[in-house]
Amino acid sequence: MSYKTILIHVDDTSGNPARIQIAGEIALRFDAHLSAVADTGVARFVFLDGNISGVDPSLIVNMNQMRDRATKNIKAFKKQVDVMGLRSFDGIVAKEDAWGSVGLRSRYCDLSVVGQTNPAEMSDAIMDDFPEYMVLNSGRPTLIVPYAGEFSNIGQRPIVAWDGSRAAARAVTDALPFLKLAESVSIAMFNSKLSAGEQVGAELVAFLGRHDIQAEVIAKKTKLDIGNALLSLAADCNADMLVMGGYGHSRLREMIMGGVTRRILESMTLPVLMSH
Repeated sequence: MSYKTILIHVDDTSGNPARIQIAGEIALRFDAHLSAVADTGVARFVFLDGNISGVDPSLIVNMNQMRDRATKNIKAFKKQVDVMGLRSFDGIVAKEDAWGSVGLRSRYCDLSVVGQTNPAEMSDAIMDDFPEYMVLNSGRPTLIVPYAGEFSNIGQRPIVAWDGSRAAARAVTDALPFLKLAESVSIAMFNSKLSAGEQVGAELVAFLGRHDIQAEVIAKKTKLDIGNALLSLAADCNADMLVMGGYGHSRLREMIMGGVTRRILESMTLPVLMSH
């Protein structure tokens, strides 16, 4: 198993160049095709405006500006990755909003790369719950890059959040290409309840071992909420990526996320690979 097609969402936020760099480095590592999508946000703009006739001159001006911005973002992407030596990449300007453009295209990719929502840089082209939407609806693992911090060569020291759940199992399987190439792999377990004689994390360690992945279990008791406990442990371990299941469900257009997932999405200090 490997990543052969990687999708990245590009925009004009301050964290975009770092996100492109990370996606490009991953594509190089796995000899993968890198595909970028810049959404115009036109569908969202028209929906919010309530005018679908397209004859309002001010509406047309705004839509043209949104298309021009997306085109500029794709040009910046191509310029940045062109010097990285990628074997294969492309970029498209999508007429839809991010939900429609990136969400649907992600289903034809092995991994999607998006940015954490930055409250200081809210965009009229994208919903603030876009990362949540990708985790819950793309059907593919989503790598979420924090808007603050510098990250290079991620995935060398990943930490896996393990609670034995379906979502956590999905995330571990989706992260196997990273885990196989990692220098070290840590498995984080908090407040585990075990039967007499049972070894913490033993079955997951055995599973990973059959994939030639050596992993160390770190089992802790904590009174902190699990999200903060995970981020604290990741810092202590000098981890450069967190692998975890994303919990929640979509009801109409309202995202309802589990407490740990919500905490990580709001407060992440390192890139997070999430699967649902």
